[in-house]
Amino acid sequence: MITIGQLARYARVSTKTVRVYHDKGLLAEPARDASGYRRYTAQNAIDLIKIRTLAEAGVPLARIRALTTAPDEAFRHALTEIHGNLTDRIRGLRRTQRRLRELASGHAWLHPAEVEQHLQGLGELGFSERWITLESDLWILVFATHPDIAYELFRDQAQALTDPTLRQLYLDYDRARDLDPRDPAITDLARRIIDATRQRYGTGDLTGQATGSEIPQLIQSAVNASSPAWQRLDHLIRDELHRASEGAED
Repeated sequence: MITIGQLARYARVSTKTVRVYHDKGLLAEPARDASGYRRYTAQNAIDLIKIRTLAEAGVPLARIRALTTAPDEAFRHALTEIHGNLTDRIRGLRRTQRRLRELASGHAWLHPAEVEQHLQGLGELGFSERWITLESDLWILVFATHPDIAYELFRDQAQALTDPTLRQLYLDYDRARDLDPRDPAITDLARRIIDATRQRYGTGDLTGQATGSEIPQLIQSAVNASSPAWQRLDHLIRDELHRASEGAED
């Protein structure tokens, strides 16, 4: 026979917790000695450890109360279910733990692995850090808001960069950021992009993707806000594609 304090220490809970379990009907009230003190048995200790373990696994107290009186087979079935749920939670916590380590190290990988690998390779292709940062931010936006079409958009661009001609257009676009918007190189680059767009997609939009969403415009708006030269380039391209579209309708 042991006291409530001894029981609590053995089960690694507080005496207040033991009393709460009594009040909730989870742990049976033990007999009292001649002085009126609760005296607990080994079975009480076993029951308390069982309750504590289930509570630590995230099982609600109301369900614990039902499980403590359930038949053995039902109890074992419930434990299997609880174990599976706990395993899933542990996996999720480990992923969160990895993200915390990455945040602490200054590297928060917020993209799918395929996109992250693509971004890491842009520097070797000659793109500026400024361009890589811009792309990183834009892909976060795309995957967060339009996960259903994000991979389609991403893989289209990634595939374009395998073509030397198209890759050079992207590089020239990157380098045009700091040009004067009136620089003739902007007009020349717009013409080259229009020609490449028509060859690759026909008379489609700049992305060549019939997505039916606003995401291409959101992306272009973010790009344009970064540079007057890029804004001028976009206007030239869209004006020409619009004229071509009207001509096709006539």
